[in-house]
Amino acid sequence: MSDDKKAWQQRTELLLGTDKTERLRRAHVLVVGLGGVGAYAAEMICRAGVGRMTIVDADTVQPSNINRQLPATHSVLGRLKAEVLAERFRDINPELELTVLPVYLKDEAIPELLDSAKPDFIVDAIDTVAPKCYLIYHALQRGMKIVSSMGAGAKKDITQVRFADLWDTYHCGLSKAVRKRLQKMGMKRKLPVVFSTEQADANAVILVDDERNKKSTAGTVSYMPAVFGCYLAEYVIRKL
Repeated sequence: MSDDKKAWQQRTELLLGTDKTERLRRAHVLVVGLGGVGAYAAEMICRAGVGRMTIVDADTVQPSNINRQLPATHSVLGRLKAEVLAERFRDINPELELTVLPVYLKDEAIPELLDSAKPDFIVDAIDTVAPKCYLIYHALQRGMKIVSSMGAGAKKDITQVRFADLWDTYHCGLSKAVRKRLQKMGMKRKLPVVFSTEQADANAVILVDDERNKKSTAGTVSYMPAVFGCYLAEYVIRKL
């Protein structure tokens, strides 16, 4: 890489050091879920200088996303989030080896994806329980490094965001559902997650019938998913 092309990474290298920066350039990170949390995680990892990335999300940008999601602006309504973010990431780092999968990751497709992509790290930012648990299950079965986001909805206090093992989390409905599903699948291994100790605001949760695999949705403030995403990115960069 030429000195000019490396110039945008100089401040990262000053802090992380040459060895860590080179490891990032050689690394392949898989990010599944590009909503409020996942998009921020993916962009922070991209800006840190990762060499390869695979991003997965089938959703399109909707008006309700604009209050909190990185790719969501009025000018891109109706476009695939994965494609909008791909343009951003290639503009940030033209040398990024980027694989874009604008698909809904069904259970049976997860083992194939993991075995073909062989990522060095997986970021799970899926917000529906079944595919989330299948991704976690198959990643842990393969001994792959993975960090997972729990629920950021109906919460607003960033000082209560934490890293923890999944089995030590509390005040988090998504964590509870994931633990229950993984136990049924016979999987109870340590899993690093980002969660909030804050009690969810019950008045900010509503029932829905028009979203895939979701029975409810929660109000979300602009900064909370971004904080979760930055926590995920920091964990990946630190552990690579």
